[in-house]
Amino acid sequence: MKNIYPISPSPLSFEIIETILSEGYQLELSDESVELIEKCKKYLDNKVANQNGPVYGVNTGFGALHSISISKDDLSKLQENLVKSHACGIGREVPRDVVKLMLMLKIHALSLGKSGVQLATVKRLIDFFNNGIYPIVFEQGSLGASGDLAPLAHLFLPLIGDGDVHYKGEKRLAIDVLNENGWEPIKLEAKEGLALLNGTQFMSSHAVYTLLKAFRLSKYADIIAATSLDAFDGRIEPFYPQLHTIRPHKGQMETARNIMAILDGSELITRSKKHVQDPYSFRCVPQVHGAIKDAINYVAGVVLTEINSVTDNPIVFPEDDMIVSGGNFHGEPLALAMDFLSIAMSEIGSISERRTYRLISGERGLPEFLVANPGLNSGFMIPQYSAASIVSLNKQMATPSSVDSIPSSNEQEDHVSMGGNAATKALKIADNVERVLAIELFNASQAMDFRRPAKTSEFLEGFLSQYRKFVDFVEEDKIMYKEIEKSIEFLQTGEFDEFAS
Repeated sequence: MKNIYPISPSPLSFEIIETILSEGYQLELSDESVELIEKCKKYLDNKVANQNGPVYGVNTGFGALHSISISKDDLSKLQENLVKSHACGIGREVPRDVVKLMLMLKIHALSLGKSGVQLATVKRLIDFFNNGIYPIVFEQGSLGASGDLAPLAHLFLPLIGDGDVHYKGEKRLAIDVLNENGWEPIKLEAKEGLALLNGTQFMSSHAVYTLLKAFRLSKYADIIAATSLDAFDGRIEPFYPQLHTIRPHKGQMETARNIMAILDGSELITRSKKHVQDPYSFRCVPQVHGAIKDAINYVAGVVLTEINSVTDNPIVFPEDDMIVSGGNFHGEPLALAMDFLSIAMSEIGSISERRTYRLISGERGLPEFLVANPGLNSGFMIPQYSAASIVSLNKQMATPSSVDSIPSSNEQEDHVSMGGNAATKALKIADNVERVLAIELFNASQAMDFRRPAKTSEFLEGFLSQYRKFVDFVEEDKIMYKEIEKSIEFLQTGEFDEFAS
């Protein structure tokens, strides 16, 4: 029996979304949402039938063409033309998991009953989601202005029998997949194309997907930093709670607690130290990782509001007898937030690479480049190069997209957010951070083995034991990229117990 999640006006959460994705839930509309959708559509149809004046996007052109009236006989063709003409995305294909999120978030937004779409349209989107039919969407083309016009046009081309989809492991013509499932293309009605294309689901789906990764990488960053600290023969005093209660940033205090809990019972961390201080990349983990946690949580709050909002245009208010053309599609909240997330995530990689460098530097009794026979063996020299290269790239990509704006639509859309670029860059940065952390773990586990027979904490011994099922200790030079790839795989698939006190 398949798990079913009922789509309703109830807010989505990150926990709900992750469960739907990870456990293969299918979607269905709640009775409440069916009623809301049908009520809104009935109101809009009555308005179209009785309205003599212009209503933007309902009986007018779009953007700079808003002043051109469209006859009632052409309203369906107007919406179909909109979807076709706006499908101008280019570049790499958007990952299928992100496309799946785009479908789910759009279904949820339409279920709120403010968009004036047909019930059949929403049900067909649910059919796509439930049957693993993922429209091919391209990465480039969104200004994050009237929402994500180009990528959303690609997402919804298959509704009308155009475009391409991924289905059962193959790239297929959408019309062939519709025919195979016995479905007729949807005939779009008044406003419907605009309701589908206006919205922030491209940006917000990238944001959700990146945040789910960021939550996980933030936890791994603490575990891996603690491993490096212990392997480097670091000091525990900078993590004492007294230090952080007098500068009580929430993330800072949480990080310090995490490191103390992770290293609880370590033989290495409690032994006498000759050195008085550790470098900042170890000593300031609470302050740096903590600030990053606070940034991630701030962004999560913005994104949570966004995914539970109505962001198309115009918006229909049957209860108030209003159809309002506004700007809820503007991506500025997401653009700023995703730029902030990019900066924060790049900092995880930046401080991680510095710890990696210290581990191979030949300090504190560790062999240079973490190899027993240097010279003949280069050991862990070049993984640090790779980490440094990635960190540098992240710094370049973390330059904010939201500070830019290029007017479009004959200056009707004269300020745009560039949130699509901010969102796609944030995901790339998060992927890069995963690689940098994997390289640090690769080095830290090697360094820890040079401390044997001394032991670290019970938690880290268990963690490293799991890691060693993926990656062995390096005795002599070997092809290192394969070990890095296995380290990345471990971070993507491995599980760990909660450690925070």
